Amino acid sequence: MPREIVAVGKGKVVIREYEERMPGPGEVCIRSELSAEKHGTALTFYKGLSPFEEKSWDEELKLFVPKKKERKENSRVMHLGNMTVGTIVKVGKKVTTFKVNDRVYGYLPFRETHIVEEDKVHPVPSGLRDEQVVCIDPAVVALMSVREGHISLGDKVAVFGLGAIGLLAVQMARLSGASFVVGVDPIPARRKLAEECGADLTIDPVTSDAGLRIKLATERKGVDVAIEASGSYKALQQAIRGTRYGGTIVPVSFYHGEAKDLNLGEEWHFNRQVMVSGARVESEPYRDYPRWDRERVYRTVIELFQRGNLKIGGLLQVVDFDDVPQAYGEIDKHPEKWIKLGVRYR
Repeated sequence: MPREIVAVGKGKVVIREYEERMPGPGEVCIRSELSAEKHGTALTFYKGLSPFEEKSWDEELKLFVPKKKERKENSRVMHLGNMTVGTIVKVGKKVTTFKVNDRVYGYLPFRETHIVEEDKVHPVPSGLRDEQVVCIDPAVVALMSVREGHISLGDKVAVFGLGAIGLLAVQMARLSGASFVVGVDPIPARRKLAEECGADLTIDPVTSDAGLRIKLATERKGVDVAIEASGSYKALQQAIRGTRYGGTIVPVSFYHGEAKDLNLGEEWHFNRQVMVSGARVESEPYRDYPRWDRERVYRTVIELFQRGNLKIGGLLQVVDFDDVPQAYGEIDKHPEKWIKLGVRYR
């Protein structure tokens, strides 16, 4: 029987078998070849820290509202994994877009096979390696953050959190014309990668005052745009401190918990800055709609990969399917060893 990887309860990852059915009339069956995880969001949910644990999103009100607990904690099952590349092995009778042996990708979890509607997956773009394909998702978020920050030729930019999104944002800031880019992260290996990706200066926020360092490195003014991609309230506070008067801060991450390290009564109160949410791809329409929509964002990222404008060297740490439960424990305990988990299927 085929297998999948799920979290059962907070922080417990298991491999389990499932029964596979035949694809329906408009469905395809995909054999997985390479998958990747979305660390920040997935680990938040995996640890039970998501707002969806206690609340529901009301689409009409655009608010989180309390919900009743429908099941016990020990019965909670969460599918892990973000994006998958694979080959179609079966097609339903009414499938018109694909045929057997076509290679496709989509937002699919860690599972050896997938049966989905044909419009849920896309052909693997010409010229892209599988490793690039599973990095489309962080690249899309990075592009959204750079666009929401309105980075222009000559701007100075800081990126806080040098995971997959942050490292791609460093490159995109440079592509957008930034004249000076700062990368901030406590992990030395990530700072080194940021320098290889075009960062002029990298800062360890543990051993130094990141906001002050940024001000001193920018003629005591600060950066025009700060992108905060770490999910840390402490980093968000430093992003505010390192941004110039009237500048822009773009928080990217899915924050959780109490904002103990965020003090809006300090620099934020004095410096007339703009803080803009909007890196979430699913929040539509976009501010610059109809010129930009979701399709154009994805198409742009794919073109950047095809042209060789984006590097992903060092982003993926690939393990075998059977080793994923152990890898999750390692990611939780030793995040400095991981940027983006990749999973290879036999």
